[in-house]
Amino acid sequence: MEQRRFGSTKREVAVIGQGTWYIDNGDRASAIAALRQGLDLGMTHIDTAEMYGTAEKVIAEAIAERRDEVFLVSKVLPQNASRSGTIAACEKSLARLKTDRLDSYLLHWRGQHPLEETIAAFEQLQHEGKILSWGVSNFDVADLEEVQKIAGEGHLACNQVLYHLSERAIEHAVIPWCEKHGVAVVAYSPFGHGDFPSPRTDRGHVLQEIAAAHNATPRQIALRFLVRRPSLFAIPKASNPEHAAENAGAGELNLNQAELNRIDAAFPIGTRPRVLPML
Repeated sequence: MEQRRFGSTKREVAVIGQGTWYIDNGDRASAIAALRQGLDLGMTHIDTAEMYGTAEKVIAEAIAERRDEVFLVSKVLPQNASRSGTIAACEKSLARLKTDRLDSYLLHWRGQHPLEETIAAFEQLQHEGKILSWGVSNFDVADLEEVQKIAGEGHLACNQVLYHLSERAIEHAVIPWCEKHGVAVVAYSPFGHGDFPSPRTDRGHVLQEIAAAHNATPRQIALRFLVRRPSLFAIPKASNPEHAAENAGAGELNLNQAELNRIDAAFPIGTRPRVLPML
């Protein structure tokens, strides 16, 4: 599994990680097996959030006795993101995850609490060793600028955002801003929301042809395209070990420029960025 520098953390992190949204909705044993298979295949970046129901408890079981292998990320809900609320939420996440620290802790999306309070809490948690870095999720450029004004250059580790072949709005301004300031960009829902292109469509056929040339799957090709730049990471979810193995295979692919151009043409970025979702 390819690893690359994760924003301001100076840590080398797996380019393909593991998302856990709704992972607690299916078979628990299968979810745990999928996470463990992912770890075995190098997908050591595991992302979760307090919003994700009992996902943190599922992860705790999956990474038991393997914590040091994992780059573990969780997120605080905006309604809990006051200074005291952020600290309390983090401690609850640590308890559910059965760990003494998070490798990164994110504000899930912007809410009513002032960013100054949330960032002060992040800095306190980092000073206490309960988090090793911090970042944000679903932030557009104006919000990122405000974070940097408050915290200064070099403190924001990442911005986790919706990014898939049919939703490339972040390429207009968010990715360039993050690359300029050394901030990692983490793609969630990299296969979209149940609308991954069928091979019977023109767009799906492009992915299928490129996949065949690499003895890969269309989903692996899509994932590899989404992490084609050094600042980019992706956290697909897997509900079973087979799906985890498929996701991990994207970390070994190399697409040539002609293939990247074909995908770019089949899934155009569009001319007008959309507002980032509030999830």
